[in-house]
Amino acid sequence: MTALPLPCTLFTTQNRMDDHNAKDMQCGELTAEQLKTRFRLNHVSGRVDPFTLTKFTTFNRSSSMYRNSHGASEKISRQECARILFDEFRDLSRTFSLYGPYRHLIGQMITHMQNGNGAAFTSMHLDAALKEQILNDKSKNSTYLILKETFSSKIDWENKYYPSENKDELRDAISRVKLPKFDRFKDNINGMGITVHDTWATHITLKSLQINNDSYRAVVHYKVQDHFGLDNADIFNTKFKDFIFFRIWFVLQRYDKFGFKPFMTNMEATVEITGGRNERKK
Repeated sequence: MTALPLPCTLFTTQNRMDDHNAKDMQCGELTAEQLKTRFRLNHVSGRVDPFTLTKFTTFNRSSSMYRNSHGASEKISRQECARILFDEFRDLSRTFSLYGPYRHLIGQMITHMQNGNGAAFTSMHLDAALKEQILNDKSKNSTYLILKETFSSKIDWENKYYPSENKDELRDAISRVKLPKFDRFKDNINGMGITVHDTWATHITLKSLQINNDSYRAVVHYKVQDHFGLDNADIFNTKFKDFIFFRIWFVLQRYDKFGFKPFMTNMEATVEITGGRNERKK
């Protein structure tokens, strides 16, 4: 047997990185008629009508999160309409980001959609959130814990290396558990559920592995990518469709008079995994 050459990619998802053809990366391809008839988005905002380019001069702010309530209106430009929609988009996002170090991210990402022209988004706070999720996941579906167990049981302790022949054991172990996501209860209100929630593509790489006597130290790198965009299934989902927040997002992205580009959200984290001979996941 031979030692596993490092660095070594342990796992990649079927979904590929930088997939600009994904359904939620479409933009600016729907007409007003399609949005109204197919998606039933007759009412989009509590402040403006993007289809007639009118601003409501009186409306009920307390109800604008869910439905329209307005009276008089005035004509505005397309640029002014988009600006008002983005302001409302940011205001409504606060409901999903009430506390914690990541609560400001959704506002930054909405502004990035407004001004970034589709460029990828990165943030040290997103990287920190990913690392925190990986290290603090103590469930039976934890990638961190399954790797810890597999290293302990599959290392060749006599020769002090991880055998190349056991590489598939690591891939299969990761395949049996849940990749890092932000779908915990707390993510509904800490800002991570609305900014990322699920993820599109994940690569996990073993960067280094040191074995000394009956212990080891592995350095593992996670590269995770999500899309900040909505596809048809998102807006057909009644869980999202009833919120003005998602209606505004969908129209800003998909309406042919706006077409603000969705973008890739890139996250990376490097974690250290340590363990010992014959150690098992508790």
